[in-house]
Amino acid sequence: MDQQDPSFRHAGPDRLAGMLRDARHYTLALFDTLASAGYADAARVPRLPIINPPLWELGHTAWFAEWFVLRAATSSRPGDANGHSLLARGDDWFDSSLVPHRTRWALDLPAPGAIQTYCEEVLARTLEKLAREPIEDAALYPYRLALAHEDMHGEALLYTMQTLGLPLQPAMAGTQPAPQPAGEIAFAGGAFLRGGEQSYGFVFDNEKQAAACRVAPFAIDASLVPNARYLDFVEDGGYQDARWWSGAGQAWLAASGQAAPRYWRRGDEGRDGWQQLRFGRREPLVLGAPVRHLTLHEAQAWCRWAGRRLPTELEWEFAAASSHPGFEWGRLWEWTATPFLPYAGFAPDRYLEYSAPWFGSRQVLRGASFATPARFRSPAFRNFFTPERDDVFVGFRSCAP
Repeated sequence: MDQQDPSFRHAGPDRLAGMLRDARHYTLALFDTLASAGYADAARVPRLPIINPPLWELGHTAWFAEWFVLRAATSSRPGDANGHSLLARGDDWFDSSLVPHRTRWALDLPAPGAIQTYCEEVLARTLEKLAREPIEDAALYPYRLALAHEDMHGEALLYTMQTLGLPLQPAMAGTQPAPQPAGEIAFAGGAFLRGGEQSYGFVFDNEKQAAACRVAPFAIDASLVPNARYLDFVEDGGYQDARWWSGAGQAWLAASGQAAPRYWRRGDEGRDGWQQLRFGRREPLVLGAPVRHLTLHEAQAWCRWAGRRLPTELEWEFAAASSHPGFEWGRLWEWTATPFLPYAGFAPDRYLEYSAPWFGSRQVLRGASFATPARFRSPAFRNFFTPERDDVFVGFRSCAP
């Protein structure tokens, strides 16, 4: 494997060590930002289903690495790890399969300093163990899993900061406008290995099994739908016209009361007066930037209004894996038309709760966002969220019908 390959999926011990250090440093830095705003105290954190108390999330991230790496767990089932946590009640506090979300605000957790020390100790012991591992996929699997888990939680902490309105540096917040490719790309379709090469490296369980597929010809946007095109829908009364909304979308509209994307604010200067909220700051709505923080319902409604459709996840992966120079991805996660279901031959890996409990209740998102580390990005990765989630850094692109 080319040593310049940025992916964690193929990283050997030396590169993995650097990635693990980087991920832990980033997690601790995000926690420090939340703590400085008072959110280390769970009592000050809103009880929302889309976030965790940051102190719990910090401890859980380190505990996960301890469970699978230091304690060499064969699965996520209680009792399938060796020995005990470095924290006396670590399993009771941080095993997400045993600690319901609603109870995470009431846990008698150690002080932030003690959990930060725990994070540092787990990392130090992980790196010591990693230095003795052979360059073999089986031996490196738990390290790669722990790294992927921490990278996902790092992005989730940024979702939390957006939800709570905490400021970030503009570069980290992904606010810089940049031109996007225009128009659409026609793909002739053809044979395609869905899931990519899986004989080496790390593969998530929901990406298995790789399968030869055929994709019919399709035409897809070169880039994400921009704010300007979505604003046309808003100003055309799209949120008030039931023709464009599914039954579930109409129910979401009635419950949410929204008449525009979640973080849009109407100004007093007509079309040019719209603003957006980015990490607690009001900013002008950049018409050429991709629209973001949309539910699946909103993406589907816009497509119906525009006479377009969302791509299937297979079409999206085909386009991304083609290396077509005009197909841009990675600014935001992207809703697809595909429900989150297992591929044929699916079997859960060691982290049993990663995929299997969510099949049939989530929708597939593809791509990556500005908050996703480069090492994590892959055309084969299947993200998944419930249709009403709009706190995620998510947008969409469309296909010709």
